[in-house]
Amino acid sequence: MTASHALFPGTFDPFTLGHLDVLKRAVRIFDSVTVGVAAHHAKQHLLNLEERLALIEACVEDLASVQVAPITGLLVDAAREMGACSIVRGVRTAMDLEYERQMAQTNQALWSEVDTVFLLPSPLVAHISSTLVRQIARMGADIRPFVAESALPLIASAVEREG
Repeated sequence: MTASHALFPGTFDPFTLGHLDVLKRAVRIFDSVTVGVAAHHAKQHLLNLEERLALIEACVEDLASVQVAPITGLLVDAAREMGACSIVRGVRTAMDLEYERQMAQTNQALWSEVDTVFLLPSPLVAHISSTLVRQIARMGADIRPFVAESALPLIASAVEREG
């Protein structure tokens, strides 16, 4: 296990500038970071798993210490398999913090060697959420202030596919 490897997990549907901001902060702390892309059974995704992986890979191609991988099952199992000793989570609000605190404590109970690191996004992007971006995109409005330019065609195609 490498002490300087972190897992940054999420559904990332879609990967936003807020996610990218937190990832860049994590890269400054850890030698390597894996963006773990998960399917969430309770969410109706705009982008399928392969699309989300491709979108993130395009967004992080200039970050040499970042890998992108799908994750399934328990987060702590994925972290252990990847050799990550830390889980990175972005926290925007007090509600986020409470939810993430519960998850961090649960993950710690499942695997005592994993720590969760909470990072605050820049105030310039802290208001962005994937839910907000999906809603704006589905309404046909401009999402350029919220996602990387490379994400635009894929998101537009997914919205069109939804009909």
